[in-house]
Amino acid sequence: MWENFIAHFQTMEQRPVERMIILVGGLLFFWIIEGAIPLFSLRYKKNKAQHAGVNFVLTVMHLILHTGLAFLIVILSDWCLHQQFGLIYWFHSGVLGAVIIGVLALDFSSWLVHWVMHKNKFLWRFHIIHHSDTNVDVTTGLRHHPGDSLLRGIFFLLLIFISGAPMYSVMIYQTLVVMTTAFTHANINLPDKLDKTLSYFMISPNMHKVHHHWKLPYTDTNFGAVFSIWDRLLGTFGKLNKKEIRYGIDQGYPEEKDEDIVLLLKKPFLKEGE
Repeated sequence: MWENFIAHFQTMEQRPVERMIILVGGLLFFWIIEGAIPLFSLRYKKNKAQHAGVNFVLTVMHLILHTGLAFLIVILSDWCLHQQFGLIYWFHSGVLGAVIIGVLALDFSSWLVHWVMHKNKFLWRFHIIHHSDTNVDVTTGLRHHPGDSLLRGIFFLLLIFISGAPMYSVMIYQTLVVMTTAFTHANINLPDKLDKTLSYFMISPNMHKVHHHWKLPYTDTNFGAVFSIWDRLLGTFGKLNKKEIRYGIDQGYPEEKDEDIVLLLKKPFLKEGE
C-alpha cells in the first residue's frame, strides 16, 4: 500500500487532469462550505461571481507560469536523484524520510519567500496585489501577480536543490498546499477551539485571516502555507480576535480598485501614488 501511494505521487506530474480536478474540487468544496457557514458577510463590489472572476484571471496566470516551471522542477529533482545531491541523500533518509524532509523543506520555501516579499520594498509591490483583496474568500488563495508567482517558483526550486526532494515528495507537498490554500482563505466560520487546535500544527483559517488584516503589525505575521511550525519557531506568529479583522491594505493600493484587473497587473510597475 505504501509503495502504491509513493508510486502514485511519483508520476502525478504526468497527470495534469487529476491535478486540476484536485484544485477545482477544493475550490468548489470550500466555496460551498463558506456559503453555508460564512465567517463574515462580505461586501463585494458587485457580486461574488465578479469578484471570483477577477481572482480567476490571476489564478490562471499563476497556473500557466507554474506549469512552465514544472519542467524545471522535474529536471532539478531528477538531477538531485542521479547526483545524490541534497539533504535527503546525504542523510540516507529512505522513502519516509524523503517525504518528511522534502515536504518540510518545500513548506519552508513557502514561508521564506512570503517573508522576503513582505520585507523587500520592490518585491512587496508584486505581493501587495494578493493583500489588496478586501473580500477574502476561497478564490483569494491563488490571487497572485505573475511576478509574485515567479518568485515563489524560484524559491521552490532553491529548496528542491537544497533538500534533494524527489518528485513524489514534491507532488505530495503541492497537493497539500493546494488544499490548504483553499482552506485557509475560505470565508468559513470554524469553532474557535477547533481553529485554535489546528493552528498548533497547521495554518488554520483564522490564523491566516490575521495575516490579511489591513494594518501592521498583523500583516507581517503568519506567513506559513501548510504548517505553522515556521511562524512559531521564527517569531512571526500573531493573534487577533476574528471580530477585529478588516481585509485590505493600508498603503500602496486603493481599496476601491481591488477588482480592477488592469490596474492589478500594472500596479507594481507604476510610481508610488499612481
